[in-house]
Amino acid sequence: MASFDLSRLGVFIIEDNNYIRQTLEDLLRQFRFGRIAVASNGEEAIDYMKTLGAASSIIAPDIIISDLVMTPINGLLFLRWMRTAKDSPNRMIPYIMLSGAADGAYVNSARDLGVTEFLAKPFSAGSVYKHILKVIEQPRQFVTTTKYFGPDRRRKNQDPPGKERRLKEEKDITIVYSAEKVVKPKQPTDVWYFRLPNNLKEKAGGGGFKGAAEMPLDLLEEAEQQLERAALDFTTWAQDYLKKLSDLCTEALEAEVEDERGKFFQEINLLALELRGQGGTFGYPLISTFGKMLYDTTYEGCRVNDDAVGIVKTHIDTMRAVLREKIAGDGGEIGRELLASLQKAIESRRIVK
Repeated sequence: MASFDLSRLGVFIIEDNNYIRQTLEDLLRQFRFGRIAVASNGEEAIDYMKTLGAASSIIAPDIIISDLVMTPINGLLFLRWMRTAKDSPNRMIPYIMLSGAADGAYVNSARDLGVTEFLAKPFSAGSVYKHILKVIEQPRQFVTTTKYFGPDRRRKNQDPPGKERRLKEEKDITIVYSAEKVVKPKQPTDVWYFRLPNNLKEKAGGGGFKGAAEMPLDLLEEAEQQLERAALDFTTWAQDYLKKLSDLCTEALEAEVEDERGKFFQEINLLALELRGQGGTFGYPLISTFGKMLYDTTYEGCRVNDDAVGIVKTHIDTMRAVLREKIAGDGGEIGRELLASLQKAIESRRIVK
């Protein structure tokens, strides 16, 4: 099977975690992307995209890969800006959202704001490439109504035969073949489809490219090896995050008024999200499992009393045991014991309202 030449394409990475951002950048270099730009949050990303005017010497990216949970501007807000702002340089750019918060609410929010693909953390070289390949080979038509602008939220053949959820037939829809003027319809009942040439595939294929393509196996193997090398630094990164969690527990206990602890638990929840997203990527799926448990346990509305702080500490101790003993995979019998012990501790304290 033929393969695309990604050296003709540029990608823009937005990720607030330095370690993950560098890992992604190294991974995409293994894929042979010709241009890679990076930003540490949505605010930096907007500033960068605004520089891509007619007088700019910077070539605009062809694909965006963005984390979701960032401050001060997260991936959802940046996505909305890309799809709706007048000064967005390309409202139809393929946008891959990357997040450990791959829960239904987040996925639906991204979908309703016009995301192209949603890639859950932890990720592998193969899953990243699969999503990139999808936006190149299977671009979706763009849809605009008075309330939505973005890729068609329903994929081809999504509904079973004979079932059609849309009220409008295609004969009643305006088909547009140019992206030069993207405006919203004036009437709530109006629907426009933008059906454009697949310039991304043409660009990656070198012109006149037909049929499917895939990454050469040797490149994919090299990319997986790159992730394995990055995993060597994961324990150091994870230990730093666990120390931050421990420090937050100390600050929470020192708070004179229990109600003041909410801000510390918000930070704990965000750190738990990072651990949830990264562990499996670097060979420690138990860290992802325990990170998700801590994320769920400290979500908005949880209790913030001394018992709540105690259960956070139990999560920290459990994850430190995983790193100390280098428990890879599911950990076998030891992993099951750690999981059972943590679940029992959570149940005994019942900190979630």
